[in-house]
Amino acid sequence: MSRTLLLLLPAAAQAGEAVQPGVSPGTYLQAGFALALIVALLAATAWLARKVSAGKGFGQAGMKVIGGVALGPRERIVLVEIGNDWLVIGIVPGQIRTLHRLDKGSLPEAPPASASEKPFAQWLQTVANRSHHD
Repeated sequence: MSRTLLLLLPAAAQAGEAVQPGVSPGTYLQAGFALALIVALLAATAWLARKVSAGKGFGQAGMKVIGGVALGPRERIVLVEIGNDWLVIGIVPGQIRTLHRLDKGSLPEAPPASASEKPFAQWLQTVANRSHHD
């Protein structure tokens, strides 16, 4: 072979060795360790954020949702505790309004249910008993 032809051939081809394409197992191992490190850093950051905020969500600043009722698919009434007050809040698309203000822990007394206002489970039981006796 001429000298110029030898310079153009790769060194591995000159030595007669076959070049094996692919990724070595060490590369997979290195990528796995890097992924594990990233997941560990995310978990540590979340744990630290929870410790710093004392288990509360960010921006709550003394507010706590006591309960709520869905009135429709997009309408709700929510009872929120702020300091020593409870606020009854109405929420509809595009609007939030305070409906009533109560002292913390005080709920108005519910009127006793009349005989005609039985819960559904009791009514169903009454109907089921009637059908078995007939």
